[in-house]
Amino acid sequence: MSDFTVGGFKIKPGERKKLDIKVAKLYDYTDMTLTVEIIRGEEEGPTMFVSAAMHGDEINGVEICRRLLKEKILKKIKGTLIVVPIVNIFGFNSKSRYLPDRKDLNRSFPGSASGSLSARLANIFIKEIVDKCTHGIDLHTGAIHRSNLPHIRASLHVKETNRLANAFGSPVVINSSIRESSLRSMVVKKDIRLLVFEGGEALRFDEHVIKSGLFGILSVMKAINMLDELPFKPRKKKEVFTAKDSYWLRAPESGLLIGAKKLGSRVKKGETLAKISDPFSKHIDKIVADGAGIIIGRSEIPLVNEGDAVFHIASFEDSKAVHASVESFDDYVSESLNSQ
Repeated sequence: MSDFTVGGFKIKPGERKKLDIKVAKLYDYTDMTLTVEIIRGEEEGPTMFVSAAMHGDEINGVEICRRLLKEKILKKIKGTLIVVPIVNIFGFNSKSRYLPDRKDLNRSFPGSASGSLSARLANIFIKEIVDKCTHGIDLHTGAIHRSNLPHIRASLHVKETNRLANAFGSPVVINSSIRESSLRSMVVKKDIRLLVFEGGEALRFDEHVIKSGLFGILSVMKAINMLDELPFKPRKKKEVFTAKDSYWLRAPESGLLIGAKKLGSRVKKGETLAKISDPFSKHIDKIVADGAGIIIGRSEIPLVNEGDAVFHIASFEDSKAVHASVESFDDYVSESLNSQ
């Protein structure tokens, strides 16, 4: 096996190294860096990156990365694992989704070495991390005051990506369209297998989501032969369902959100998912499902304006079976948490 180089640093087979890749200086002369930890096995194998906090306020993934790096089984990996717990360090420190130039990093790829701060960071992330990998898992959450059911988003028309989306183990998989200038738009062109994990809410730790993400990453590592075994007990019955499509339900009026359905709930066409009331209960409106499905995203703030996105519904051939799989998965993760 040859040496592996990132940011000008060489990592030899069997070596583990944490390093800082310089991005830029901020106006107070603080260095902005991309900090990564690289673990190389003694044997040849895939090269996979795991990244989090591309949006600086999406912190569940940071904790997933921290726990991943603690796993003793990583001493036995084949190939190379690159872990980037905080891609957007500025956003993370300021509890913000964005960078100082107020741009979304995940709409800034492939970036440019002479562009804005977001463009420069995107350019470095592609050249120093993504271009050296065969696989990747990018960790995300819902936006501020919005939570997501743990699920995978990927380009499922690629057979191997589809296989890995199922191997991850989250019951719900979304065959989502690719947005221009996103990380996914770049890796598809480079023939790299990428999964995007969504789960939880911005600026909040969610133990269930964190455990789901950790189990999923290790399961994918086994599926691509980076690991020979798993450090946890696999689910006996792992059913994964791909959504046909998804849609958002928006508030028809402004007011207070009352009795909203929970994440993972099964909904039927025409069912009332929540009510909207004015502060005096003089006027009450309803949010009604346009079709059957599972709630994979919802607003967590009970104050809504007309037009606000409140529920994200994924549609399936058999939403009853999906709901059962979601409940089974929840029980499996809860059992794991209780055994700690």
